[in-house]
Amino acid sequence: MFRVVLFAILSILPAAFAQADTRATEQKNLVRFEQFAGPPVESFDMWSLYQWQSLGPDRLAVWSAVNKVWLLKVSQPCIRLEDTNAIKITSQMAHKVTARFDYVDFAAQHCQIQEIRPVDYVALRKSAAPKSSS
Repeated sequence: MFRVVLFAILSILPAAFAQADTRATEQKNLVRFEQFAGPPVESFDMWSLYQWQSLGPDRLAVWSAVNKVWLLKVSQPCIRLEDTNAIKITSQMAHKVTARFDYVDFAAQHCQIQEIRPVDYVALRKSAAPKSSS
């Protein structure tokens, strides 16, 4: 019996550490994205969702093109946004995503977009590039 309990405890520990690492990584990434984000805007054009990245329970980055990135803040509660594998962004106006009118949908949830900030993604990527020593 002791072995079963010990095995159960040992199998849970890596998952707890992985989740803590994920939260810490999300927080670090959020700080980086916020550093290169401009002031809030009302809307942005999006013909298709190119890519997205979770940055925590109420923040995510979405790419509307290769270097067109937007930092979104969604209303709470938006349960487990940071753990979802797929999202959909609604667009009440054709190909335009608007704060307070559009939503991030996932796992049967409908989370209102509260804030949109453009991200200087080229500068963000340059800041992460390793410095060459000359």
